[in-house]
Amino acid sequence: MSNQPTIPFSTTLHVRDTCLCLHAQRAARALARRFDAAFKPLGLTNGQFSLMMALNRPDPPPMGPVAALLAMDRTTLTAALKPLTQRGWVAVVADEKDRRGKRLKLTEAGMAVLAEAVPIWRHEHEELEAGLSTDPQILRQGLIEVAR
Repeated sequence: MSNQPTIPFSTTLHVRDTCLCLHAQRAARALARRFDAAFKPLGLTNGQFSLMMALNRPDPPPMGPVAALLAMDRTTLTAALKPLTQRGWVAVVADEKDRRGKRLKLTEAGMAVLAEAVPIWRHEHEELEAGLSTDPQILRQGLIEVAR
């Protein structure tokens, strides 16, 4: 006889049907695939779009606030920036007030690709929201609350 604990299959079904983390992960993957496909003609991923939008500010932001907005650590942000800087879409520049700090700036080429991406994002977003059976604002608010 085995002393290994068992978990009833009914528990597996309950987790499958009720786990917010699982449903958020599945939704995030589906959304990522959808927006990756939409942005593919521009050579852009959904993550790169979000990162570049986070840089679209009147003044180039420091890395810390961008990482916080995107819920990633600085190491992950640095890795995500690499292909964007290699393509000439983002420049990492010295902070004029503190030379030890770095700021992130969209280049002209980066702004141009972002300007092409925004109408694609709007179209996909409108279609996505129109296909939801629930109020998109309620869904958005719930996700914001979870991310706090």
